[in-house]
Amino acid sequence: MNEMSPLPTVPPEAVPLNLSRRSFLGASLGALVLGVALPAGGRAVAQEAPAIVPGTRVNAYIQIRPDSTVLFRSAFIEGGQGIFTAMAQIVGEELDVDPAQFVVEGAPPGPDYTLIGGYRFTGGSMSVRMSYETMRKLGAAARRMLLQAAATQLGVPMAELSTQPGLVIHTASNRSIPYGDLATAAAALPVPADVPLRSRADFRWIGKPVARIDIRDKSTGKATYAIDLKVEGMLQAVVQHAPRLGQEPAALANEAEVRAMPGVHSVHRLPGAVAVLASSWWRARRAVEALQVSWDEAKPDSSARVMPADYSSQKHRADLQSRRGEGLAFETHGDIGPALAGAARIVEASFDAPHLSHAQLEPPSAIARFNADGALEVWAPNQAPEMFQADAAKVAGLPPEKVIIHSPILGGFFGRHFLYQTANPYQQAIRLAKATGRPVKVIWSREEEFLRDAFRPMSVARFRAGLDASGLPVALSAVAVGEGATGRWFGRAADKVDSSAVEGIAGKVYAIPNRRVGHIHVDDPTIIGFWRSVGHSMNDFFYETFFDEMADAGKQDPYELRRRLLADSPRHRNLIEAVAALSGGWKRGPFTAEDGTRRARGVAMASPFGSEVATIAEVSLRDGEVVVHHVWVAIDPGSIVNPAIIEAQVNSAVALGLSSALLEEVIYENGVPRARNYDGYPILSPDRMPKVHVRILESGAPMGGIGEPGLPGVPPAVVNAASVLTGQRIRSLPLSRAKLTGTAG
Repeated sequence: MNEMSPLPTVPPEAVPLNLSRRSFLGASLGALVLGVALPAGGRAVAQEAPAIVPGTRVNAYIQIRPDSTVLFRSAFIEGGQGIFTAMAQIVGEELDVDPAQFVVEGAPPGPDYTLIGGYRFTGGSMSVRMSYETMRKLGAAARRMLLQAAATQLGVPMAELSTQPGLVIHTASNRSIPYGDLATAAAALPVPADVPLRSRADFRWIGKPVARIDIRDKSTGKATYAIDLKVEGMLQAVVQHAPRLGQEPAALANEAEVRAMPGVHSVHRLPGAVAVLASSWWRARRAVEALQVSWDEAKPDSSARVMPADYSSQKHRADLQSRRGEGLAFETHGDIGPALAGAARIVEASFDAPHLSHAQLEPPSAIARFNADGALEVWAPNQAPEMFQADAAKVAGLPPEKVIIHSPILGGFFGRHFLYQTANPYQQAIRLAKATGRPVKVIWSREEEFLRDAFRPMSVARFRAGLDASGLPVALSAVAVGEGATGRWFGRAADKVDSSAVEGIAGKVYAIPNRRVGHIHVDDPTIIGFWRSVGHSMNDFFYETFFDEMADAGKQDPYELRRRLLADSPRHRNLIEAVAALSGGWKRGPFTAEDGTRRARGVAMASPFGSEVATIAEVSLRDGEVVVHHVWVAIDPGSIVNPAIIEAQVNSAVALGLSSALLEEVIYENGVPRARNYDGYPILSPDRMPKVHVRILESGAPMGGIGEPGLPGVPPAVVNAASVLTGQRIRSLPLSRAKLTGTAG
């Protein structure tokens, strides 16, 4: 980044107010508003409030400006998934404001925004589906408050009033009042309860392909990410982490020489790292790279996670594959033992998938500043503001109410910005700001990001199926081996299975009468995290590729077998038939395409995050590699808010799913990841991106997620197609490990 580029600056005279969990700021001049940034010495009146019910206080979310535009504080963070636009559509529908008139920003920490079971985080494709009704009610309540204020101002019964976008209308007298002129009076009114919502038939924006409200700023470079921010008087910091997790800095052989380098302010030891602070990021980076550090091994009584010096990906995979037994049961239907014993044929296979990096475009960064009043401000990409606030408070030795968290839009998402041990720079920024008495901005280099990312867990799964004399499955046993991300970060009971370790294997709707899914927990030595579609990202690959093996063993067409086993589930059968129709009709192959290439197709189903998805991929082989020409996706999220965003998210998910299937793999050697940049961790290039075709079905089922469901079906659909061409089953990812040749006729 050019150090001379102009960056958004937070002036020292703007002192953001910290909002406690028990109070909120009243109406400000001309706006329906929770809080504002006041000049130094400014005052605002805090009012005691009753216990807060998340999502019910209009002023916490909506600020109607004098020009009738709306500033909306979103409980969920925008990371490219279109959540700010979706929120504008949902709230705007009931408020009667065109979404184009919304400005949306991430809300500060506070109980108003804990909409997911008393918590707040952006993940699991939950944002819209978990807040849809609440946000509609919020918009409807705000509209009612505006109508009440207008009735008083015009001296007419509220029943005589209606609204048009941004206006309250009194048709009888041909008068209208802009929302902006009513905001102050409306803000003083109590929030009404049980306001009627619009009928679906009257929707103007929900369900329509409304243009993204952030697309212009992102396209013109005006969007502000964490990496773009600066505050007055800040120092730039660059860190060098210990090669292996758990090591600590010991001697600094040339510290004096580094301190004398141009622009260098200071050199610091941090947990598991060293840092150089300088007047610019580039100067700090040159200095920290010049620093000669020797590293000590972790103390025996250290509570920090330590990576063994002999750890390797190959060794860990072999350990997972060696684990025997049926594991702890997560899902059981029928009686698997007798069904397998009485089967005419047994089919068995074992699958594995590697650690994956998030490989996000924006490197991690954070700014920390201690204010004159003793409060700490942190600007950090995050998916869970309250969690970051609580942890930042512990690091700083402050009560949480003295910590202000700013949540910029994310330049890369995929589960990267949760509260992962050692994988975020905000703790380093806090410690450095405290040590220097200056605001500090930490930006990790790409190499440090790849070294300290929180990776998708490595996983293995073993399957055993019993077929009857007709080749139909009568029993299926699956055992997943490894560790789930949810259990790592939110706790795991020894007698219960972490659902994130088996999702995508458990919960399948195929009518196989006897089924069991078990799990063998094995600690993953790496720092693991959530990756786009979490357990589904590998488990649907395991299950759906084994399904094709099972079909082939029983001499069944895999598409037709799926249709047959979905006969009692119309929603799923409609979906798989829809994707077949979208592709021009199911044909497995091999077949010769118009360009003369030998091609085949694979199919897969997935049920991630409340949505249902069917995927078909068409592939060929060239020089030992898989070439994907088309991917067809039919998705049923129950009901929708914005079909254009759904299509965009499916395309995005297909790209990431294909990248993981073809190329991506974190390889550890001697306790250290081999790749430190994209040259060692290749991702899908634009020339390998296939044509993606999307069909959206609305079954009327409860609303499902959108950001992740398009991914899990891609790896198995691609692998199932490739296996048709090679004549051999493929059970390990990525495909780049193998030299594939076409042997099938």
